[in-house]
Amino acid sequence: MIAGWRCAVCGTTVDIAQPFAWRCPRATADDPYHVLHVLEVDAGYDLTDDLHGDASNPFLRYGPRLAWWAFARANGMTSDACVALTRELAGDFTVTPFDRSDPLSREVGADVWVKDETGNVAGSHKARHLVTILLHLRAAELLKMLKKRPPLAIASCGNAAIAAATLAARLEWPLDVYVPTWMDDVVGDRLGELGARIHRCERRSGDPAGDPAMLRFREARDRGAIPFTVQGPENASCLDGGRTLGWEIADQAAAAGIGLDRAVVQVGGGALAACVGDALGRTVRLDTVQAEGCAPLADAWDRATAVDQPHRYWSQVMKPWPEPRSAADGILDDETYDWIADFRAMVESGGRPVVAAESDIVRAHELARAAGYDVSATGSAGLAGVLTIADRLHAHERVAVIMSGVER
Repeated sequence: MIAGWRCAVCGTTVDIAQPFAWRCPRATADDPYHVLHVLEVDAGYDLTDDLHGDASNPFLRYGPRLAWWAFARANGMTSDACVALTRELAGDFTVTPFDRSDPLSREVGADVWVKDETGNVAGSHKARHLVTILLHLRAAELLKMLKKRPPLAIASCGNAAIAAATLAARLEWPLDVYVPTWMDDVVGDRLGELGARIHRCERRSGDPAGDPAMLRFREARDRGAIPFTVQGPENASCLDGGRTLGWEIADQAAAAGIGLDRAVVQVGGGALAACVGDALGRTVRLDTVQAEGCAPLADAWDRATAVDQPHRYWSQVMKPWPEPRSAADGILDDETYDWIADFRAMVESGGRPVVAAESDIVRAHELARAAGYDVSATGSAGLAGVLTIADRLHAHERVAVIMSGVER
């Protein structure tokens, strides 16, 4: 049962009934280094709420386990109303395939199981993270807690932006997308078709280190925009819906009669690995993957081992990566925003960061496409990590990877 949120840095708690609990209340411009995580008072959830389970839709199947649902119920919405709202905004989400890949298993020399997210809403896992923010907002509207719609805002030039625009269009909710100057025109055209307002962000004199698009996004947030984003420190609710992917993998592995040994998950901002690691639990080893041209998580891992309670030294541990480069351009976040959750999952499960050579990024993309997955180099980067550590895998080890992000 979800009781609320707790900051992983300062320990501040927020009750689940509180609306718009996006960020830790103690986060400020001078001290932004906070992140709220779901606070559960026990490992289960209220089974009396599980009245309308739909095995084909993760947001109905796992609805009562989600924070937005707990928020709505705590404020008087009925289970039927939560189901109706889920059908309205998330009715086209599906439980995606999870199967053993024979060609990839032969290539790697271990048992490779693939979670294929390329057929989900907007072609990637990103919409899972964002839809729970939208469900919370719509529930707040119905509960008369939100009388005017502030604009939504996101910093992204890829799958997250397209997912955000796809979902925002469902409610005709204004969305501002802050992008780098080099954004692909194909992505820009799609965002325009979906009605998003695009802001190309050049670096300004006097800007601090970091992504200019993130800087402009944060300025919009400070002016009152809703952070419609996949970075946990900016909006904790993105760490809510992402867990459905891990829960699916666990249930599908059990249905197939297998026990997973390891999950190897690509990392940009880190929310995907944070959610999958949390959902799979500590019996499945979590390894995270970044490209050699942008590996701030592995860099921070080395620094974190030198201090006790590294989360208390955020700015000293997690530093922006200079000049990120890789064909996997969707994981070129210069900081791993959800590094605390990623570290915790790796430490508790015995995992480690993996830095994939660019040749493995390219090879993994070729292998994934040849195996039948309509995936980008970003979306197959988890497989690149498996290639990097292939000589350390046991022949009978069962390894899960996630294909997410269609080739555009």
